[in-house]
Amino acid sequence: MSSQKTVSRLSRILGLIPYVLANPGVSTEEVMERFGYSRSELTRDLNAVFVCGLPGYGPGELMEAYIDEDEVVIDSADYFSRAPRLAPIEALGLLAAALAVSGSGQGTPALDSAIAKLSDVLLPEADATLAVDLPPSTDSATTLKRAAAENRVTHIVYRSLSREETTERDIEPWLVFSTLGNWYVMAHCRLVDDMRTFRIDRIRSVEVLEERFDPPDEIPEPGVGYSPSDNDVTATIDLFPGARWVLEYYPVEILEEGDDHVRIRFSATDPELPARLLLRLGGSARLVEGPDVSERLKHLGKALSDRYG
Repeated sequence: MSSQKTVSRLSRILGLIPYVLANPGVSTEEVMERFGYSRSELTRDLNAVFVCGLPGYGPGELMEAYIDEDEVVIDSADYFSRAPRLAPIEALGLLAAALAVSGSGQGTPALDSAIAKLSDVLLPEADATLAVDLPPSTDSATTLKRAAAENRVTHIVYRSLSREETTERDIEPWLVFSTLGNWYVMAHCRLVDDMRTFRIDRIRSVEVLEERFDPPDEIPEPGVGYSPSDNDVTATIDLFPGARWVLEYYPVEILEEGDDHVRIRFSATDPELPARLLLRLGGSARLVEGPDVSERLKHLGKALSDRYG
């Protein structure tokens, strides 16, 4: 079983146990519908719960879990009577991810409802604090995703800000992704006969053609370059071992490499991005310098403290 499947299965079990304890006599059908089980999957997970319990693992420490006629029964599991709760920092990351999906135009009423509930519980100012502003051209992103999935050549009109020119070109879209608050499409550009990454909010029009293309056997890892401007906010940050993944995900400048940390310069158009990142990293990173980011970080921290302090 893959690690991802193991995590998904464990998460479902950890939700199942408190639900059954809170609803004595709950039917098999209700549990299957609520948690997306087949009967064989439910039986398998109940058998797994049956051999779990407190250290000692004797008859008095193990949980009881079985199907009695048409009822699901779990007993001797009072320590699981409440579902596991997200830590504030985990909930914050979940909210940011949900807002990103919603902002991409792929949200659903259920997702919007979850965002509203999570925002209300997590932060009184969550909408203002954690709004994930993705480009407005979400229709183009959706169209390009479909074109990439179907291996269809696509005609685009693209505005390049660096050269201040608008061009028409046919591309073979490989991958649509988001990073640094923007949507991008990685593609083979027939105009220059080379791979290019286009920022989707700079695409003025998209037309999916009938022609199909053969995608490469291996698509490069998605990424974009970033050239800081004089108006950017900068922050000097120390990354400890648990945060070194930032070096692979964000276009940062390495200032110093020590035995236990890497010092970087992080540039962004808005202090919100590095502040949210620091909040997410917790003790795995330290802000060394950056007054704008420090101020924003204090605001986020105060909001969390007011809610959970």
